[in-house]
Amino acid sequence: MKQTTQLQKVQENMRPGVISLHGFLGDDTRNLVDILIEDNAEVKKLGVTHRRISDKMRELRENGLSGLGEYINVSPHFEVKVEDARGKLPCPFEHPGLFPKINTTVRNLEKNKEIIYTDLNIHLIEAHGFYEGRGAKYRLEPAELVDILEV
Repeated sequence: MKQTTQLQKVQENMRPGVISLHGFLGDDTRNLVDILIEDNAEVKKLGVTHRRISDKMRELRENGLSGLGEYINVSPHFEVKVEDARGKLPCPFEHPGLFPKINTTVRNLEKNKEIIYTDLNIHLIEAHGFYEGRGAKYRLEPAELVDILEV
């Protein structure tokens, strides 16, 4: 599939220093459309949807809010910590609104694995099927999310 002019502009928004210091693409040299297509194929192969993944991320984040920056236990075998990094970021796809810089850390105690994601990650996955480029600071691998969060 060919990258549209609109997606090219979005990809420019994702470069380091435009919206965030590190950007959203890491060292990934693929066009944005190719990143989206490959991650979408991976999600389909896993038998889930972007919505199911983002819903589980949001659910764990909401459960962790009561911990005030400390880990709390979430059934059946998770520990969740939600931390406010202060500030807000816009969506690089130019969705309206700003997203708080909130980091959620989820530990799956049964699998002895941990993952960290942001409120903007939740939005990017839900609304755009975007998990960030390879090597990006907040890149989330769909298979890892599904495994650790037990989607």
